[in-house]
Amino acid sequence: MTVLPDAPAEFAELDDLSAAAYGHAVELGRFDAGDIAERLSLTPAEVERARQVLTRLRLLQPMPGEPGVLVPVGPDVAAADLVGSAEQRIRDLQQAVTDVRGRLLSLNPAYFEGRRLRNRLEAFDVIDDVDTIQSMLDHLGSRCRQEMFTVQPGGARPGDVLDAARRSTLAIRSRGVRIRTIYQHPARSDLATRAYVRDVTAAGVEVRTADEVIDRMIVYDRETVFLPAHRGPGRPPGAAVVREPTLVAFVCSVFEHLWDGATPFVPESARAPATADDLRRSIVRLMANGYKDEVIARRLGMSVRTCRRHISEITEELEATSRFQAGVNAARSGLLDGGEPHG
Repeated sequence: MTVLPDAPAEFAELDDLSAAAYGHAVELGRFDAGDIAERLSLTPAEVERARQVLTRLRLLQPMPGEPGVLVPVGPDVAAADLVGSAEQRIRDLQQAVTDVRGRLLSLNPAYFEGRRLRNRLEAFDVIDDVDTIQSMLDHLGSRCRQEMFTVQPGGARPGDVLDAARRSTLAIRSRGVRIRTIYQHPARSDLATRAYVRDVTAAGVEVRTADEVIDRMIVYDRETVFLPAHRGPGRPPGAAVVREPTLVAFVCSVFEHLWDGATPFVPESARAPATADDLRRSIVRLMANGYKDEVIARRLGMSVRTCRRHISEITEELEATSRFQAGVNAARSGLLDGGEPHG
């Protein structure tokens, strides 16, 4: 296959002097160096240069039977003579490109079928080994380039977990990755969590809290989701890794819904009245639905002891002697509607 050079030597530029010499050659019917030099007041060197240019452009060609005499030909004839071979090479190259494209595109069915089978195999992974899970989290964290968001249910997290999370989060954030995290309201009362939030928000991480959240999850670049694997009693904890685009998009939508309804976590105002009211309403709502203390505590991310203290305070405030009466009084007071309690 022949490839055209970037600047063909035969495609010389037709300058004004050479064009003038060509015009005179047309008038004379031949290229006469002496006559052209006299008419155009050119030096022999300038005439010779014009001859070379016109010859390369095929505007001057040897006279049949007299090769020593150069005669001018029409520009269309010269153009056909000059670019004909180049045009043929271009046509050959275009045909070669078409052939290659056709052969490659013929592999599309095999490619998409392979992708379908691979996606089916790789869309989900359930991992039992804790070290493997951590290795995958570290790997995905190091490759995250756009955004990462997490949901961390429950209240306070262990100090060593927060220390490791601080190092990882700040390293990811240093690459310009947007990071958003949702905790539950009880996390605001934990000193270690507040210190962690103060450090990461100073680096640009966004943190909010909500009364209730879904299960723990981590999402990298809206492409990979880590979810806890649900196990039976006595089974070790694990993680489900989801890559299937439709499910990943659904999880991202759920996160955005939670995020929109959550309250910004500003450590200096960790006991904001708004979050306290949210927590009270959630406890009353769950009480009214008949949930036991243990279930309410688990859903709101607090200890059973703390949950019972809140229930006792709410029951006393609502002047109720039972959970049922507390629910009735809360509805009458407007607490369940999100308004301020009223008498």
